[in-house]
Formats: sequence, structure tokens, C-alpha cells
Amino acid sequence: MTVESFDPATATPANGVSRREIIKSVIASGAVVSAGSILGLSGCSPGETPAAATSAGGVERLISLNVNGKVRRVDVMPQETLANTLRYKLGLTGTKLGCDRAECGACTVLIDGVATNSCLVPVCQVQGTELTTVEGLAKDDRLAAVQQAFITHGAAQCGICTPGFLVTAHAFLKNNPRPTRMEVREGLAGNLCRCTGYQKIIDAVQVALAEGGRE
Repeated sequence: MTVESFDPATATPANGVSRREIIKSVIASGAVVSAGSILGLSGCSPGETPAAATSAGGVERLISLNVNGKVRRVDVMPQETLANTLRYKLGLTGTKLGCDRAECGACTVLIDGVATNSCLVPVCQVQGTELTTVEGLAKDDRLAAVQQAFITHGAAQCGICTPGFLVTAHAFLKNNPRPTRMEVREGLAGNLCRCTGYQKIIDAVQVALAEGGRE
């Protein structure tokens, strides 16, 4: 077994592959192996008839997801959550896993434009919907107003909660074009932050509001 050598200053392997890429690759590989070992289950429903075995002996569980404007085919396990699929199968690591019980908001994504905690949503239930993650907020390399405002006003510190706040705020401004500051607070209430004290986050949303909440 070969051990990767790391540069302690950068925590990057000597071969140029980042530690994050290695971790994602190992997790994705493990998920595929685990999925292939489950017999008698196909798709996301335990009651379905098993699909034909693949050439490798696994069971077909491919579903199609419309994520950030692109249709992606992905192999999922029964009852796999949308958050896990986005992070570990599709590599969209902007969707963070925090509490895993829909309390912190770090995993928030848009499902048909509605801000939703993806950690509790079975991925099979979102087939046929339009999914938007934090990676999909920018258009044509131009940041959404709320993204730029977070940068300008230093609304992010550790960054774990930031993607969830961005997605929630983006949807909030679309549905509430003229909210008061108190309404902004209420609109973001499902997202928790342990670093900023919320004031800079609210300031940033207010600035984005002043710019019209543009995409």
C-alpha cells in the first residue's frame, strides 16, 4: 500500500491532488461499493422489483436529477438523502452537512425555487424537480447580488453556514421584494450561525435588497 506524501505547509499531496479530492473519491467509492452489495432493492423504494443486474453484478438504481440547469444521472442507495447525493455523488460540496436533522440550515438548497433542508429529503423524491445549490446562484460567472454582498460586508467567517444562508436569502429576496429588517431576520431564522452574530449577514441581505435582489 502506497502512502501519499504531504507538504505540511499546504496539506496537499506531492502529486498535486488535494486532500479534499482524495476524501471525496474515497467516500464516493465506498458508497458505490455499499450500493452494489444491497440485493433486492432498486430505485428508492424497497417495494420495487429488483432491476436487472449490471455487468459488475450490482443492482441498477440510476435516477436523473436536474441540478443547476443540468440533468445528471446518479446511482443512489435506498433512502439516501439529497444532501449526501449532492456532496458525495455529484461533488457539489457547497451543500454542507451540519446537524443532519434540519435544524441548522447549512444544507439548504432550492427545490423548484423553495428553500429546503436537503439533509432530510430522500433523493428519490426530487426527481422531476429543478434543484439549485449554492454553486448555481451565479450566472455567467457573475455573482448573485446576495453573494457579492456577503463578500463586501464580510458576512462569512468560518463558512460552514454561509452556503445555506446564501441560498435561503436568495430565495427570500425573490419572494419578498420589499421586506423590512425584521422580516429579513424572520426569513433567515431557519439558518444558524455560530460566528458572526448575524448582524453582518442581515446587513448583506439588506444591501442585496437595495440592488433589487438581482440574480
